[in-house]
Amino acid sequence: MSTATAAASTRTGIVLADLLPASRVRDAALVAGGAALTGLAAQIAVPVPGSPVPVTGQTFAALLVGTALGARRGLLSLALYALAGLAGVPWFASGTSGVSVSFGYILGMMLASAVVGALARRGADRGVLRMAGTMLLGEAIIYAVGVPYLAYAADMSASAAIAAGLTPFLIGDAVKAALAMGALPAAWKLADKR
Repeated sequence: MSTATAAASTRTGIVLADLLPASRVRDAALVAGGAALTGLAAQIAVPVPGSPVPVTGQTFAALLVGTALGARRGLLSLALYALAGLAGVPWFASGTSGVSVSFGYILGMMLASAVVGALARRGADRGVLRMAGTMLLGEAIIYAVGVPYLAYAADMSASAAIAAGLTPFLIGDAVKAALAMGALPAAWKLADKR
């Protein structure tokens, strides 16, 4: 393990992406790659009976992007993802684009990626329990924006929106948090071994 890598992985103030050589080209590639990863993950979509919102991989990808890239690049990645989808790129859930009743979740992902990215800069991605808390907070932010938007856009009551846009997803979100609990701290350990 190099001294620079060891020092980088033990101090706060950096995220995984900061281990790559710094340049504007790097940052642009990371932002575009984060948007593309989120778009690809959104294609993993399973319909939920009684809900206009499918279970997808996009929330997991959005939170990983924020955590790995940091608040600014994570937010820019999700903003690029949202703007391209609004412009017609078919990379929202199940190959859709444009505004739908589930667009609030995408807005929530933008905010959540910034929050988890800021927490990652403070070392929240280095340990299993801190990473679990970070992911759960990110998921809560996504729902805090997505569920009210769903209620408004689909003309649902608050309880109906919670039943259709939150409750069916809780188990999957726990699984996503568990995956992240292992993935990011493990990535830091691998970086330490280089």
